[in-house]
Amino acid sequence: MKKTVILFVVTSFFVACKPTVQEADLTKLNGYWEIQKVEMKEGEDKDYKVNPTVDYIEIKNNAGFRQKVMPQLDGSFRTNNLQETITLKNQDGTWNIYYKTPYGSWSEELIELTDSILVVKNQADLEYHYKKFKPFSKK
Repeated sequence: MKKTVILFVVTSFFVACKPTVQEADLTKLNGYWEIQKVEMKEGEDKDYKVNPTVDYIEIKNNAGFRQKVMPQLDGSFRTNNLQETITLKNQDGTWNIYYKTPYGSWSEELIELTDSILVVKNQADLEYHYKKFKPFSKK
């Protein structure tokens, strides 16, 4: 019984210490993000070793856009100028990203956001893990 209580306390501590995204963190979304992996709800991961495109996100006052760009060897980016409109909303302490295009709309839950890590979960319980993109450097 004593071991069960200790296990419960330790587990509760780690669950309670799960970092939550704060409104002040939302500016960290700005910039270029490269997908690393997708965690499937069955527990499998799909890793992305090489990415021909990265996501560029620009947010101001909880609204902005996301668009796919293709990094070039000279440090520039190519794009087709198609953008997804983004709105950020806090619902019961959880930040959600709402996307809209002329073709549809969807949302993702913002799970983790730091200077170098972005994790979002979609409605199909797929978790998308991104890292800040580092542009190619000229040598």
